Amino acid sequence: MSDIAIEAGLMDRAMRRVASFWRDLAGAVQRSPAAFSDFAEEFRECLQARGGEVSARKRAAALAERYRGLDEAGKLGFLRALAAFDSDALAVTRAIEKLSAAPDAALRAIALAGLRRALEPPRLRLLTAFGAIPDGVKFLVMMRADLLRLKDDEPLLQALETDLKGLLGSWFDVGFLELRAIDWKSPAALLEKLVQYEAVHRIRTWRDLRNRLDSDRRCYAFFHPRMPDEPLIFVEVALERGMAASVQKLLDEKAPVLDAGQADTAVFYSINNCQRGLDGISFGNFLIKRVVELLAAEFPKLKTFCTLSPMPGFRAWLGKTLGAGGILLTTEEEAALATANGGVAPDFARLLADRAWLRQEALSRALAPMLIRLGARYLLQESPQGRAGRTLDPVAHFHLSNGARVERLNWRADVSENGLRQSCGLMVNYLYDPASIENNHEAYVGDGQRAASGGLKRLIRA
Repeated sequence: MSDIAIEAGLMDRAMRRVASFWRDLAGAVQRSPAAFSDFAEEFRECLQARGGEVSARKRAAALAERYRGLDEAGKLGFLRALAAFDSDALAVTRAIEKLSAAPDAALRAIALAGLRRALEPPRLRLLTAFGAIPDGVKFLVMMRADLLRLKDDEPLLQALETDLKGLLGSWFDVGFLELRAIDWKSPAALLEKLVQYEAVHRIRTWRDLRNRLDSDRRCYAFFHPRMPDEPLIFVEVALERGMAASVQKLLDEKAPVLDAGQADTAVFYSINNCQRGLDGISFGNFLIKRVVELLAAEFPKLKTFCTLSPMPGFRAWLGKTLGAGGILLTTEEEAALATANGGVAPDFARLLADRAWLRQEALSRALAPMLIRLGARYLLQESPQGRAGRTLDPVAHFHLSNGARVERLNWRADVSENGLRQSCGLMVNYLYDPASIENNHEAYVGDGQRAASGGLKRLIRA
């Protein structure tokens, strides 16, 4: 087929199926002519035990369906009202007084239990009620995506978002997730979602997709039993001989298919979180470790597990440092650039901005060691303001947190428009050595030590 068009209709069809469940449940619920004129009253009615559990679910289903039908302003009003559906301040005060007055350990324990009950906001019970309806977990993931989009300018919404994140975090514990392989025989709807959610290296055609699911490729995803058709996160793997150094070569549809049994290296080249509403709920590290175990069992000749990863913040860091008057090049490097540029010293910032160097072999050769050195500095030495020890690059932070080490920087590894804009074409191999993953993780998380190969460490020292 020609280029794949990812239409909003995909999501619409899925959500229409969800809505049909809710309409069935909500059919018996009488709607108020002035729907949502008083959100708080709607919330209280939803939590009332009147009519038993089935009636309570019908009311929750009706409320959820109405939320879905609101425009942006209506959703904001709903979320504000839900955030204000908080603990009773007077009940909390009384519970604290009882705790303060408790004369012994037994009564203090009872008072503490009462305080915990008083502190629990009724909105949390309402969120739990939403989770019990058909596709309710998916609804809450969607609601949190709305909250993440709206909460920055709404301090009141931040407490609601914290409650919802905690609830989803317990429901999406890795122990509840199912790891499944995705291949060319998977349902077409799932393959469409793979295309839709791929954010690292866009899938452009069905042929491109099939190439990524060929016999020398693997794709794995985590699923939740309450969202069985929705991948939460997926990873694409290439089975290779040696570490990959170019994503264009890795994804070349014309390249010969390797006998997977002869591969010695598994290259994780794309990891994608699919659900915005699950941001900050981490299961990516478990995904990689589980996939390493599966691949090692399936292919005994695999000895190396690594990534071919982008450096999305590198180009921005270069520009910011240069804009602030920072000196990035040594005198020797400036002289080498002038020689490669016909004896005229180029402006480094402008040189990187117009990308003409990509077509000028002499300039490209001169820039290679400079940008690799600066890339190593960016990954291994630079930190966000006030967070010493944490690497500045978000992808590096993910892999270092998971126990990988920075193994190698690759020149002209991604010469796509996006690769040049983000990282001047550089990509990095992170190595997952099962023998050192735990030590690397502890060193980074505990002391801010960033594991790296000897070559990169020497480059930094020089």
